[in-house]
Amino acid sequence: MTASFDLLEASVAQIGAALDTGAVSSRELVTAYLARIATYDQQGPALNAISVVNPNAAAEAESLDRERRAGTARGPLHGIPVIVKDNYETVGMQTAAGSATLAGWVPPDDASLVKRLRAAGAIVVAKANMQEFAYGIVGIGSLYGQTRNPYALDCNPGGSSSGTGAAIAANFAAIGMGSDTCGSIRIPAAHNCLAGIRGTQGLLSRAGIVPMSHTQDIGGPMARCVADLAAVLDATAGYDPDDPQTAASVGNIPASYRAALRPDGLSGARIGLLTHLFGDDPEDAEIAGVVRAAGDDMRRHGAEVFEVSIPGLGDLLTDRFAGHLVLVHDVKFDLDAYLASRPTAPVRTLDEVLASGRVHPDVEPNLRRSHAVESRDTKEYWQHVAKRDLLRQAVLQAMADHRLDALAYPPIRRKANIIGEPQAGTNCHLSANSGLPALVVPAGFTTDGLPVGIELMGRPWSEALLLRLGYAYEQSTGHRRPPVNTPSLASA
Repeated sequence: MTASFDLLEASVAQIGAALDTGAVSSRELVTAYLARIATYDQQGPALNAISVVNPNAAAEAESLDRERRAGTARGPLHGIPVIVKDNYETVGMQTAAGSATLAGWVPPDDASLVKRLRAAGAIVVAKANMQEFAYGIVGIGSLYGQTRNPYALDCNPGGSSSGTGAAIAANFAAIGMGSDTCGSIRIPAAHNCLAGIRGTQGLLSRAGIVPMSHTQDIGGPMARCVADLAAVLDATAGYDPDDPQTAASVGNIPASYRAALRPDGLSGARIGLLTHLFGDDPEDAEIAGVVRAAGDDMRRHGAEVFEVSIPGLGDLLTDRFAGHLVLVHDVKFDLDAYLASRPTAPVRTLDEVLASGRVHPDVEPNLRRSHAVESRDTKEYWQHVAKRDLLRQAVLQAMADHRLDALAYPPIRRKANIIGEPQAGTNCHLSANSGLPALVVPAGFTTDGLPVGIELMGRPWSEALLLRLGYAYEQSTGHRRPPVNTPSLASA
């Protein structure tokens, strides 16, 4: 984009250094990223990853450039373009959660995480397409249709943060924000050769994010490298009075997540391969093999890696909705409460959403299943809420018994499937149901060139340790590579 700076695959630190030296301006960054969006999102490979672009992005960039020239840069994210998922409320930009029923709705305020990003100097350059109301993992909705995987255009990109994953993989912005109710950051990170983190429940605010489940929802970053995740957490993690759940984070956040990163971070670490989540079906074997090879790489770089089991894990993860019972029960009540608190929203309840006839047919059965729930105040619901404590205890006991720093397993046991076909193999429940943090980093590729991720899960508030481990693994293996379908515009 300039004689001295190449945008493609640039990290936050690299972009920041170029901004500091004047090799590039934030205005030029915005222009370059918007050019990539214009070229590759609706034309060329037509990823369909973006819902709307920010019409004020260039003006915001110019303002931040003036601040930098005046010597008042706010930190590592100053002037850095970001993309946020379409379920994050944004001033002046539509928030539709991928649904035609919310088309045109512009909320009056930013989500808390968006406020923190803007305060840190980040520029919301665009918003990302997503699975409608975040209810699924293939990336389809009634408002913008299907997002495509930039590594294989006939495959799904994972979800529900599908657009964020595809967009950041395709270099449409430096970093992206997704949300994870059950795998919605981690699965698209795996399918798009990205790093992504689901924090300890309560690390990051849910305020202003269209909800699915108050017991499982959390926002979080996706990026092309672990260091960029750390930079985002430094700017966004912590207590928010608008989300009481985040009170638990007080005293549990380090001065800097970036300070934890070091190339030898695997040395002396103890990592348990949780083989229960590798799968037994023949279709699981290829991903399992890549993740086992990742374990071998970790051994070569100083970690002790060995197989572990957690007694009773299968039962602790199982219910009559394939592990989703609490989530299924939460959706109607949490979405209704959210819409009732937004008087300008065009629909008021899930009942109105379904009555509109505008929901995507692939998403409608999930929404109707939740709509049929008459009450959360049932013995079954509360039994499964309590079961989560037992799950957390079992995980923590196994980690204590084996003196583990992290558990490792595939975030999803199957590669990205062909668009239109069901996507099987999710391992989303362990982190989501226990509330424990989990980091996904690229682990390699299948024989046909589809990305594979490895998930590292840790104890409560161990994000800095997970980032250290993931960073060291990333630096020693270099599995991240950009998709060939979205090359530099100079060479396209």
